[in-house]
Amino acid sequence: MPQKSNKSIIVLLVIVLAVIAYLAYMNIKKTPSVNTPTQSQVLGNKDDLVSFSIVPGAEVSGQMHVTGSVKGGYFFENNIVITILDGNKQKTNYGPGHANGTSDWMTSGPVSFAFDIDWSTAQKGPAYIEIHNDNASGLPENDKSILIPIVIK
Repeated sequence: MPQKSNKSIIVLLVIVLAVIAYLAYMNIKKTPSVNTPTQSQVLGNKDDLVSFSIVPGAEVSGQMHVTGSVKGGYFFENNIVITILDGNKQKTNYGPGHANGTSDWMTSGPVSFAFDIDWSTAQKGPAYIEIHNDNASGLPENDKSILIPIVIK
């Protein structure tokens, strides 16, 4: 009789452990998968970024005048594309849309740009500022971008 009792306890223990493992798995699965930008990790064509007035991982809020400089090839007709992405790198309906060059844009050297942005109506949390070339050809192989992680407060 004791042999049967031990087997019952072991089976019950295995069932309890399986239920605990299943519940833990379901809890992890329910957690939203938002990629929190790494504090200093610039993504994409990061070697093209010469300077940017917002430090990667910075907390941003209110109105800001933003400046930067990228190596040539991002501008067309003195325009560069600026987009705000959420923490999952999906485009938001927020952001300046573009910036203008503040130096000669028809060069292969660095080109400065500037834009103004008001973060007060943006969704709070992790995000990225995407600096994207104004690809006049529309061909995907000519696309290039730089992603700068931020946290909107």
